[in-house]
Amino acid sequence: MKRVDMIVKAPHFYTMKGGGVGYQAEKAMIVDGGKIIDFVDLNNCEEIYQAEEVLHLPHHVILPGFIDGHMHTACNVMRGLAQDTNNWMMYGLQPFDNAVTNTERDAGSEVAIIEAIKAGTTTLGDYDAEMNNVCRFIEKIGARGNIAQTIRAAKRRVYQPGELYEMDDAQGEAELKRNLELFDRWHRKGDGRIRILFGPQGVDFVSPELLMKIQKIAKERGTKIHMHVQQGDRETYQIEKRYGKRTTEFLQDMEYLDSSLIAVHLTECNDEETRIIARSGASMVVNPASIGIIDGLVCPSTVFQEAGGNVALGSDQAPGNNCHNIIHEMKNICMFNKLKYHDPEKMPAWKALRMATIEGAKAIGVDDIVGSLETGKRADFIAIDLSFPSMLPVYTYPMRNIVPNLVYSARGQEVALSVVDGKIIMRDQRILTIDEEASLEKIQQCPKEIGIRASEEFFKIHGTNAQFMETDKL
Repeated sequence: MKRVDMIVKAPHFYTMKGGGVGYQAEKAMIVDGGKIIDFVDLNNCEEIYQAEEVLHLPHHVILPGFIDGHMHTACNVMRGLAQDTNNWMMYGLQPFDNAVTNTERDAGSEVAIIEAIKAGTTTLGDYDAEMNNVCRFIEKIGARGNIAQTIRAAKRRVYQPGELYEMDDAQGEAELKRNLELFDRWHRKGDGRIRILFGPQGVDFVSPELLMKIQKIAKERGTKIHMHVQQGDRETYQIEKRYGKRTTEFLQDMEYLDSSLIAVHLTECNDEETRIIARSGASMVVNPASIGIIDGLVCPSTVFQEAGGNVALGSDQAPGNNCHNIIHEMKNICMFNKLKYHDPEKMPAWKALRMATIEGAKAIGVDDIVGSLETGKRADFIAIDLSFPSMLPVYTYPMRNIVPNLVYSARGQEVALSVVDGKIIMRDQRILTIDEEASLEKIQQCPKEIGIRASEEFFKIHGTNAQFMETDKL
């Protein structure tokens, strides 16, 4: 009998192995040294293995931990302040974004990360201007981070529609230097759970020379570039005015489209541009709820997949999406594509689940260690409680309804357990490694002062939400 760290017993496993969902029934998953080392029959596992900890999960389904490919957790401190408005970035978000301090952003990040983990996310693809404290918090919680730091040369201010951004090359170089410092400080830290990427905000926010410099540095360091690509008509306008071409053609001419690029959104891409990016080897992160709310659009992730590309799901940011919940994104990617194509068979639930797990892991470059439950991979997994009303009743014959119920009915509170590297970080909706209440209390101290600092610009811009306030709609 072999002694191991953990035995996980459950009636249902979705391993994501192969081209489907890799369903296995009545199994025990064996974990040792932070890795999955075996699957054996549930009834005789104790004849083979003896464990320090045995997880008995009699009415649960075990899944790989969810991948959130693109987040701006710092924006969580501005949750709900920029919805239902045109010119979202400049007229909705920017007055508040200009008023928020780094300390307040950190408070927002902590709560967003807590929210995501409670809904089953174990790998967080976070991306913002100051990421040291985010890395520190992820390390403390015990989650996995795929972190980029924003590199931007465009000066941070509100721009009017049609106004070209004012570039500051010194600012861009300084922000690249800070991304390099973050890489040197945090890449492969936290027992290897944290990886650092490079984060130009978008093609429209940096010069071509800086873009190429970033690509060279990322490739030399064996990491990836995490960048918004053709993310809206605002970007298309900026690139066409500066360079006389659309973003995809511009990047293709620069030889920027390759496997080192994680392209986020592709909101303004037509189908042919989408296919060009997919066939280049670049991957995509789609943020269905965020772009649906911000732009009223469905990004071309289905076309990207049909062209052979890998797509991850992302929750983006709370001023646009309102939440960090990949179950929410699975439902939305299914619903939005069915509506877009007028086809109820478009984007089935099982495909969305793969996007949240193994295909998402491939898209952001971590499928070597996570994304599926397979021997040799790290033990990142979650347990969904099937006794919740939203998951009942459970059918196993003539069809299984667990995946459709998870995608279309679950809300996140059904996640009973989260494990990363073989260590339990959340049990029964309580994160075990931090003081949750301290983070929740911290963020509640922020709104009053942010509101005071943002109010003058908010009312001067007089956007949709200012008008709603004046007419008692909020």
